[in-house]
Amino acid sequence: MKTLLSPTELTHLMEQTPVVIIDTRDQETYAAGHIPGAVNIRDIFTYLATTDTDGLDALSGKFAELFGAAGLSGAETAVFYEDSMNTGFGQSCRGYFLLQSLGYKKAAVLHGGLAAWKAEGLPISTEVPVPTAMTFPVNSAPTTLIATEMDMLEAIDDPGIVILDVRDKDEWIGVSSSPYGVDFCPRKGRIPSAVWLEWYNLMDEGADKIAMFRDPASILAACKKIGITQDSTVYVYCFKGARASNTFVALQEAGIKNVKIYFGSWNEWSRDFNLPIDEGVLVAA
Repeated sequence: MKTLLSPTELTHLMEQTPVVIIDTRDQETYAAGHIPGAVNIRDIFTYLATTDTDGLDALSGKFAELFGAAGLSGAETAVFYEDSMNTGFGQSCRGYFLLQSLGYKKAAVLHGGLAAWKAEGLPISTEVPVPTAMTFPVNSAPTTLIATEMDMLEAIDDPGIVILDVRDKDEWIGVSSSPYGVDFCPRKGRIPSAVWLEWYNLMDEGADKIAMFRDPASILAACKKIGITQDSTVYVYCFKGARASNTFVALQEAGIKNVKIYFGSWNEWSRDFNLPIDEGVLVAA
């Protein structure tokens, strides 16, 4: 199925098949108005993962419970949304990626987010639904699409893997450790051998000022500048896997299929002082 749905496509899908719409925003914003019937799962954005065995098991258990409580049994299609694609740090795409990593393929993202929905004049509700809890189908630990800390360590010296850093510029150049604060993480810098493509650069705002992913040819052109082609193997990281998830969707839309996310990202890597980093502030990037 399509990964990116327009508001019109979502409304048509809802008429044809069971759909669970998942709002990834904070609870206060959700309560002020959301797509009718949408359930709120803020943990999709806030959960900080680690990629050791215990961390991946905890990730799987946590989200199997949350997605089951939201009404996902395997028969339903999950559609995630945020306010807009370039203001929520990729949180809707993080929900999509989490489901994909858990083996749940019937998932999509509302392209353009709630901003696109509102622009079409579609309804907004403050009514909070009570979903029927289901048993979420967990196939295995979420490892197929997730690169672990050890995978990343091995990739540093593997010329066949592109390590892609998609964090904001202040994080990449080593001025800040995270979006949560300059010193939220104990170290600033970059994973050695990484190349950089700021996640914003794979989206554009049209005349309506609604952020959308660029067309596949434009995404491929941006990737080519840093050595990524449709045949590349790419491991993407950011701070906690949200902006990386936004990039994951963009790369797949452009036909770059061999992509994994280092879901622990800088939050995990920077806290293990046994792991190497390129530190120091870059003068130019």
